[in-house]
Amino acid sequence: MSAELDSTDRRLLAELQRDTTLTVDQLSERLGLSRNACWRRMKLLEERGVITGRVALVDAEKVGLGLSVFVIIRTSHHDPDWLRKFREAVVSFPEITGVYRMSGDLDYVLRARVADVKAYDRLYQRLIARVPLSDVSASFVMEEIKETTVVPVEIR
Repeated sequence: MSAELDSTDRRLLAELQRDTTLTVDQLSERLGLSRNACWRRMKLLEERGVITGRVALVDAEKVGLGLSVFVIIRTSHHDPDWLRKFREAVVSFPEITGVYRMSGDLDYVLRARVADVKAYDRLYQRLIARVPLSDVSASFVMEEIKETTVVPVEIR
């Protein structure tokens, strides 16, 4: 898929990732395209699944979710039934913002946003009530040095 993106598509994606509120007129001016050509490119990128959505980014601290947590999970279960229950559980918790199956000695890493340590403990209790886990540990983020949703489409 990446080979199919030309430099104009990449610049368009970079602009949209910086500010999705830009109008088609503003985008076309920045890219040196006609309004219609810009709009067609955006629609094609959406149809191809390159653009998967448009969102507003929220300051987690300002909405009372100032604690970012990474949860490390090891499990002795790897059967399809366990995996189905695990997937259903983690996708159902809105506090969990990322779930990753890992290589190496970790099985899964979860990223969560909660108000405080007590809120994390409630999340932990709900998770272990739904899915048997062998080992769960959490690391609390002390300082966010870089946090972004931007995919570096202009780097090749």
